[in-house]
Amino acid sequence: MPERSDWLKKMETVVGNKGLSQSEDDMAPWLTDWRGRYTGAAQALVSPGCTEEVAEIIRIAAEYRIAIVPQGGNSGMVGGATPDKSGQSVLLSLRRMNNIRNIAAADQLVTCDAGVILQNLHEALAGEGQRFPLTLGGKGSATVGGLVSTNAGGTQVLRHGAMRALVAGIEAVLPDGSIYSGLAPLKKDNRGYDLKQLLIGGEGTLGVVTAATLRTVPALIDRCVAWAGVSTPQQAHRLFQFLNTEESQALEGFEIVPRTCLDAVLSHIPGTRAPLEKPSEWNVLIEIVRDQASAPDPRDRVEQLLADAIGKDLILDAAIASSESQAEDFWKLRDSIAEAERAQGPALQHDISVPVSAMADFIIDAGAEIERQFTGTEVAAFGHMGDGNVHFHVKAPPGTAAQPWTEESARSISPAVHDLVVAAGGSISAEHGIGQTKVDELERLSGSARLGSLRAIKSALDPHLIMNPGKLVPLASWKPAS
Repeated sequence: MPERSDWLKKMETVVGNKGLSQSEDDMAPWLTDWRGRYTGAAQALVSPGCTEEVAEIIRIAAEYRIAIVPQGGNSGMVGGATPDKSGQSVLLSLRRMNNIRNIAAADQLVTCDAGVILQNLHEALAGEGQRFPLTLGGKGSATVGGLVSTNAGGTQVLRHGAMRALVAGIEAVLPDGSIYSGLAPLKKDNRGYDLKQLLIGGEGTLGVVTAATLRTVPALIDRCVAWAGVSTPQQAHRLFQFLNTEESQALEGFEIVPRTCLDAVLSHIPGTRAPLEKPSEWNVLIEIVRDQASAPDPRDRVEQLLADAIGKDLILDAAIASSESQAEDFWKLRDSIAEAERAQGPALQHDISVPVSAMADFIIDAGAEIERQFTGTEVAAFGHMGDGNVHFHVKAPPGTAAQPWTEESARSISPAVHDLVVAAGGSISAEHGIGQTKVDELERLSGSARLGSLRAIKSALDPHLIMNPGKLVPLASWKPAS
C-alpha cells in the first residue's frame, strides 16, 4: 500500500489546500460531540464544496481503506458524528455545502445541500410563504444532512411526521464513490428496494447524504398555544385522544410535562413564570395552528375545545397564550427542561418510544420501577405524548459527583430502562439515533432478523467497512462470512 501521504495529497488535490487541514486547532472543535461525552481523533479534516468533490474523496478513501466520519453541525445526541480515538479516520465536513438549490413553493418542495442549517432553511422558506415543519432546539447549528441521516423528529411529528415522511428525494455518495441521484420527488417509483429510506436514518454508515428534496407546507397564518393542568398522564392521554379526534388536521403539538420538570425550569431559568395559578402534578402544552385561510380561527377553536374538555373532566385548569410572545414563553418552559436539569445535577437521558396508547402507563410504571431498583434516583419523564416519544431522564441522588456516577450508572441504569422499553413493545431510540452511545444495547436487545439484516446491508454496500465505523450497526462481535 502506498504511503499515507499519497492519499492525503490526492484528497488535497480534490478540495484544495483550504479544504483539507491536519491542524489540531482546526480539528479540535469538531472532534468532541456537543454534549462533551466523546472525544476522538482524526488524520485530517476534509471540507468538500460540492457533491463531485465528496465522490472523489470517498473514491480515494475506498481505494486506500481510509475510514470516513461524515459530520454536519455536530449537534447530535449519541456521538454519531464523532470519530473514535484511534486517529485513523478522516472527518468529512459537509458545512461548506450550504446552498439552497431550488424552492418550488407551488409544489411545496425545496431542494438543498446537506450543509444547509435548519434555521437558515426556515428563514428562506418564510420569504416564499412556506415552512419546513420540523424544528428542534439545535436549529441554529443542525444541518439538513444530519437531520436526514438521523431521521430527526421534534415537536411537530404529531402532524407532519419525522424526516422519513418529509424527505421526497435524496442525493448521496455511496461507499465506492458512486453518486446516487435520487432527488426527483416521485410519488410512484417501484424500482425495487428503496435506497432513499436506507440512507434516511442510516447515520452515514451506508453513504454520505449530499442533498435532499424536502416537503414543505404553507406558512402559518396564526396559531394558538395553551397550557393545561391534568392530574395524571392517563388523563393527559384522554385529553390527547379528544383533541386529536376533534382537530387532527390542526393539532400540531401535544407535550406532557411533569410538575418536577416545570419547577426546575421556574427555579433555574431566568424570566420564566408558571402559566397556572394553582400547580398541577402534570401539565400539557397544546398547539393548534391555521395555515389555510378557510380554516377556523385557532384561538376560537382552542377556547371551545378546552371548555368542552373541562366539561368532560379532561383537564383541571388551562391558560391560553394571549400573544405570540406568551406562546413563545409557554414553549420556553418545555424547551428549557434539559438546561434546568443540568443546573440541578447529573442525569442519564434516555430518548425512547413506546406505543402511544402505552405511554401514560409506561411513564408511571417504569419511573416507579427504576426508582425502586436504584435508590435515591428520581425519574423525570416528559415528551411528545402524541407520538409516544418519552424523554426518560434518571436524575442522580442529590450531591452526587457527575462523571463517576454517569459512567458507572450508565452500565446498570440504562440497560434496566431499555429492558422496560422492550417489554412495552417500544424502541430504545425514538428520534436521536443509535450512534455510538446505544450500539451495544442495540446488539443486546435485537433479534437475529434485525441484526442479520443490518449487518448484511452494511457489508453489501460498504464491504470495506469504511463508512462511519462504530456507529449504528453492531459489528464488534460480528465475524462476516469469508
